Amino acid sequence: MRHYFILCLKGMAMGVANVIPGVSGGTIALITEIYEELINSLKSFDLRALKLLVSLDVKGFIQHTNLYFLLAVFGGSIVSVFSIANLFEYLFNEHPILIWAFFFGLILASVYFVGKRIEKWNTPSIISLIVGITIAISLSFITPASENSNLFFVFICGIIGICGMMLPGLSGSFILILMGNYELLMVKAIAELDYILLSVFFIGSAFGLLSFSHALAWVLKHYKDATLALLTGFILGSLNIIWPWKEVAESVVISGKEKVLSYNWIFPDINKQETLFAFGLIILGVAVVWSLESVSIKKVE
Repeated sequence: MRHYFILCLKGMAMGVANVIPGVSGGTIALITEIYEELINSLKSFDLRALKLLVSLDVKGFIQHTNLYFLLAVFGGSIVSVFSIANLFEYLFNEHPILIWAFFFGLILASVYFVGKRIEKWNTPSIISLIVGITIAISLSFITPASENSNLFFVFICGIIGICGMMLPGLSGSFILILMGNYELLMVKAIAELDYILLSVFFIGSAFGLLSFSHALAWVLKHYKDATLALLTGFILGSLNIIWPWKEVAESVVISGKEKVLSYNWIFPDINKQETLFAFGLIILGVAVVWSLESVSIKKVE
């Protein structure tokens, strides 16, 4: 029971991360040592799982899909979205520099610890790292596309959006903004209960989740170092969005709410007391990840 409670807490951390611009739930999954198990569990929803379900072999289905693990993680994520996430929304509005500083420390430390899992730094790993950094940084400079309600494009949005949530350092909601369909799918369709758009988007998301988890599990198994290097690059490239001292450079207003696309970095004023608190929170964020890593190492030993 304690194991599943801890998994639920990790899921809650992922849920909080997914509502924060520039922070990915996949990053938290990597930091908390559940990323590979999460991908492999999602991958297990295959033909064998379908046969077990059709034959009413519930026990076999639960074991094959690692269902209790998934319920604990995603259950925690859902709980946090409707509870803790509201607290973080308040903190971002009232104390943005301090909360950004804490997350900057978390992500900064995760770059080191995720990169440390790469057993062999060779040419493919270095190239993958550079590609990951380039993609993550480039996303913050892309001009959003126009809204497109074509059902095939909505299906593609579902695929790409869910893949963005699964990849550390990338934000699924941010990608939907760049594709021009954030308001259409996450605001209008939900408010107006447009079942056709929502159904197509959900089908695309489910297809992307299952197919991409298979692909990601395969590359993690056969090209683990290069894949981890790519994910490290994604996380490292996302630090430009998470930097605490910044001002909005470009944004769009969606249903009366400002969605930030890019920032200008600002050097902190070291004479301000808030700056000292912020640096303290960066150190705290690093310490949290360091502690999680230390606990994981002790468990392995």
